[in-house]
Formats: sequence, C-alpha cells, structure tokens
Amino acid sequence: MIGQTVETARRALAAKLRTQAIESAELDARLLVGAALGLDLTGLIGAAARPVTPDESQRLENFAQRRLAGEPVARILGLKEFWGLSLQLSPATLVPRPDTEAVVELALEIWREEQHRKPRSRVADIGTGSGAILLALLSEMPEAEGVGTDISLAALKTASSNAARLGFAPRAIFVACNYAAALSGAFDLIVSNPPYIPSSEIAGLASEVRDYDPLGALDGGADGLDAYRALIPQAAALLAPGGTLVVEAGYGQSGHIQGLMAAAGLTAERPPKADLAGIPRAVAGRKTPR
Repeated sequence: MIGQTVETARRALAAKLRTQAIESAELDARLLVGAALGLDLTGLIGAAARPVTPDESQRLENFAQRRLAGEPVARILGLKEFWGLSLQLSPATLVPRPDTEAVVELALEIWREEQHRKPRSRVADIGTGSGAILLALLSEMPEAEGVGTDISLAALKTASSNAARLGFAPRAIFVACNYAAALSGAFDLIVSNPPYIPSSEIAGLASEVRDYDPLGALDGGADGLDAYRALIPQAAALLAPGGTLVVEAGYGQSGHIQGLMAAAGLTAERPPKADLAGIPRAVAGRKTPR
C-alpha cells in the first residue's frame, strides 16, 4: 500500500475484503484505514488525497492481513461501540453485539416505569465481561449504582478500565465470583448475558465468534441453559421486592427461561423483547412486591 493516497488505500482494502466475501468490506476498510492513520470519518474525507506514509502503510497492511485471516474488526481495533459507548475489549471478553441492546432496552423500560418509586436504584450485571450492559444502564440511570461480576479477573480488569475511562467509576464496582455468588443485599435490577450456546453447536458458529470470543462466555452446556439454572435462583434471592431480572436468551430459549424464572418465584409480567431479527432476546421476571 506504499505510494497510495488515503482514498486509494481505502478502496484497495475494500476490494481485497470483498474477494473474501466479507459483507461489511466497505465499513471494515474505512474503520481499519482510520485506525491505522489515526483519522475519524471527517479526517478520512479531508485527507483523501494525501499520500500514506510508510509507517501507516505497514500498520494498515498488518490490519488487512488480520482481517483477511478472519479476525473481527473489533478485535483488531480493541474497541467496540455499544449503546453509544466506546468499549475496550480484551481476549477475556465477548464483543458486544446489537442483539444485547434488547436487554438494555427492556431493563430501561421497566426502570422508567418504577423510577418514581426508587430513583436511586441498585443494579447488578452478572457475567459483566467488558461491562457493556452495566455501563449502558448507568449512562441512562444517573442516580443508580452498579456491581458487575465475572469469574474472569482479566474481564473484570477490562470492565473496570471501561468504567474509569467513561466516567462511571464512582458508581460502578466489580467483583470476582461465579455468577452472583459473592453478592449480598437487595438489588432493584439484575441483568445478565450468560453463555447460552449449546455445547454441540459451538463448532458450527461463525469463525469470528468461535475462534475469537472466549469459550467460557459462549458454552451454555448440553442444552444451553446451564448458566440460567445457576444464576436465576441466585438473582431471585438477591432481588428487592418488586425488583426485576432481565437476561439475554438464545434462539428458542425464552420459554424455557421463563419456566426457570417461575420456578424461582419470579413472574413474567411482560413478553420477551425481540431483537432486530424478531427473535425473543430479552426475558424479564419480577419478584413479587410486598
């Protein structure tokens, strides 16, 4: 890519990515060129005709080879936007996906209905990973305080870094434990995106997921429901009266999850919230008020 302008380098990279049937070739090329050159979209437009320096060309070639080998752009950049927040990633964290925003949307709908009752809500995010769900909620709930748990210390380090960088550190703490085992007290809202892929389906996942997301954050056991069997009873015990648990569900799992919630004493007062593909993605259960 030496001797090219910014614009010709972007076009050349997009063409290379298209040869590998990468559907997001244009977007990926723009993001990778911008990262290699330290330019946002406006900067790319303004610098379109300037030559790419040898150092920039080397960085861009490295990015290109990694993307052509199947590595997701978010992994290459170490960043992913979720709910308008730019989140750092690490090998110990999932790449946050748009589907998970359904969990945030449903949790906020419930909180806004209850806000008059208790504006200073206490929130827990079980299996927080990068902190995506917790930090998204705190960005919309200015009086709330949150706790994120994860079994991975590396993931917690990433989540804590994101909280500090985004200005939420005074309202967010992170605890190492299996699901909610180390938590105590009463929570008004508990959220989770647990591992829910059946073990037998892991090998058939897209390589960008299978080869780069941590296995422990994907594998939900034989039927994909192992994590729910563990976390739902824990969450039910921790919820304040009237509090709500909201979890992400895999395809075809929402009914089973509602059954597990009912067995733990939680009531489904509203239907699951669908993602953009129409799949029931966010499931809520409420603890009976006193």
